[in-house]
Amino acid sequence: MNPMVLCSSLENQIVPTYELAYRFLQSHKDTFACANKNPTFFGDRRVQSNIRLLTENGVADSNIARLLKNRCRVFFTRDTLKLVEELKDLGFNPSKTTFGIALHAKTTISKTLWKEKVDAFKKWGWSDEDVLAAFRTQPHCMLVSINKINLVMSFWVNQLGWDAMAIVKTASVLSLNLEKRIIPRSAVVQYLLDKGLRKKNASLTWPFLVPEKVFLDMCIKRFEESSYLLKLYEEKLNHACITDKTCMS
Repeated sequence: MNPMVLCSSLENQIVPTYELAYRFLQSHKDTFACANKNPTFFGDRRVQSNIRLLTENGVADSNIARLLKNRCRVFFTRDTLKLVEELKDLGFNPSKTTFGIALHAKTTISKTLWKEKVDAFKKWGWSDEDVLAAFRTQPHCMLVSINKINLVMSFWVNQLGWDAMAIVKTASVLSLNLEKRIIPRSAVVQYLLDKGLRKKNASLTWPFLVPEKVFLDMCIKRFEESSYLLKLYEEKLNHACITDKTCMS
């Protein structure tokens, strides 16, 4: 723990902050972990203030607990109320998980980097409105690095020849592993499209988002060409494993 915390009042600051955090985490281990990640956690007055502010604005207890456990930096923000109101104006519901992710994005990404990410999306044909639409439904898309955005978009548009706009409504595709998820599954989807086995108006992103079993059942095993499709899919997966010897998702 940071020695500076010892300058804070045990009775008026440290204990109340600990008890408030514990109320949401319901675990002494997780509560102490807040201080391990952020040494000044129990001594910073902003923490109590921001937790109460989020509660007063309807942020669900589960959301606050998730933020405390994984994104403590949110509670050190000085303009939390302004950000909460901004997210509400964008249509985010404080009781939903997406609100916590959006708040995390807004508190950790500088205005300069935010603009650079917006510009990265616009390079692939998105408008400012498209970026906002994607952020509203999948706020995690703004936490993806610019390099990852360009890698996925380049593969999607330049190699597959698909429309970048297809990702706007399901921007979570950007968070998927390119080598181990997108490339192997795209080989199967592309084959199905080329052979007319998948409707052209069917969602392009759905096959990438579903669990492995669903993908195998719906995109491989149900077709007569299942043996070929499975071989094609496994070859791409094996190539990814060779590239990344850990072969971990």
